[in-house]
Order: sequence, then structure tokens, then C-alpha cells
Amino acid sequence: MDGIHDLGGRQGFGPVVREEGEPVFHRRWEAFVFTLANRMLAERVCVNVDQFRHAIERIDPVAYLTHGYYGRWLGGMETILIETGNLDPEELTARLLARGGSAHDLVAARPAANPDVVPATDQQGARRELSVAPHFSVGQPVRTSSVPVSGHTRLPAYARGRLGTVTAIQGGWVLPDSNAHGRGEHPQHLYCVRFEGSELWGQESEPGQAVYLDLFESYLFPAEQEAVKP
Repeated sequence: MDGIHDLGGRQGFGPVVREEGEPVFHRRWEAFVFTLANRMLAERVCVNVDQFRHAIERIDPVAYLTHGYYGRWLGGMETILIETGNLDPEELTARLLARGGSAHDLVAARPAANPDVVPATDQQGARRELSVAPHFSVGQPVRTSSVPVSGHTRLPAYARGRLGTVTAIQGGWVLPDSNAHGRGEHPQHLYCVRFEGSELWGQESEPGQAVYLDLFESYLFPAEQEAVKP
């Protein structure tokens, strides 16, 4: 989906600052959020990682930029807990107030009024065997779809409608675009595609730079076709 989470390739956010000796968790509550997220997956409250990622994408945009990495996780978890009926919105507000918060404080969770129903599955992992041959081959030029997506997708906005070259075929994998919404796994071939920096960012790209993205077959066209696939 198009949202504040899709920051790849956007300008104005400054350089990426790497913290030397960065700890796994900066505060104790981050470890608690990490543990709770994994427990939700184990207990099938959250059914798959695609559902979880899409919940994070849908949190309040200001919260996404200011609550930090595990703060975003927490907002996504609260969204899923409310949408699955495991947490009442009034209960969430009551807990906020009980811990010294204000009714006017920013709450990241943004549950849908009619959320997707994502059924549990006994399948393990996300890799799947496919009976059909891959449509594209290594070395083949391809163009990515340029059509905006209303739901979850693993095709970043900065790489839409761009020309690249297939460098590897990764086998069959569950399609996140459908899996996140409970519409089935619909596994597809996954390709590693190389994009020249100049193709993605024009003259502002650093010389000689390239980006490699793992992209699903439905995201791609032969290079000579127009990228209009829905």
C-alpha cells in the first residue's frame, strides 16, 4: 500500500546513522514487545508475518515516524488485537490513562472497521513447490508494475515502473499481497532483480551504484511491455 512506511528512496530524512555497539534492545519494554509479538504468532492471534507487516503499515503516520522500531511493532500488535476481538478499544484507552497517559496522547493503533479475516494454516514457512516453470530467466530485462496497490505489497514505490535485470530465480514463495489479507497463499516464483542506481534515482544517484530486490512474478513484465498490470 502507499503510506508513510514506504520510505525507501525518499529524500529529506538525512543520512542513516549507525550506532556503534548498538544493543539488541535499548529499553526493557522493547524486549517485552518482541516477546509478545512472537507469542501472538505462536498462539495464532496473528496468523502470519504478512498480516503483521500490514498492521504496522496501517498505524498512525505520525506514530510511525516518532515511536521507533518496537513502538511501530506495538502499534501493529494493538491493531491486530483489536481487529481479532482480543482487545477492546476502550480497554486500551483505560490502560493508557492508568499508566499516566492522557486521552489526547497519540495512539498508534488504527484498526479497520471491517478487518480482513486471516485463517490459520498448518503450512510451515513461506517456501512452496511450484508445478509451473518460471516466466522469466536469468539475464532477462524486466520492468516492474507501476500500478499503485491499496493493500499489502513487497514492491516498494521507488522501484515501480523501473527497468531491471533478473540475476537469480529464488523458487516458489507465498505471495504476501494475498496472504496478508486472508485471500490465500497463491505462491509465485520469486526473482532477484538488479536495478542501476541511475534507473531508480536519475542523475542524483551515486555513480556505479545498484540495488538488488527480490520481487514476485506478478510484479514483473518483459521489458518491452508497458507496466500496467493491476
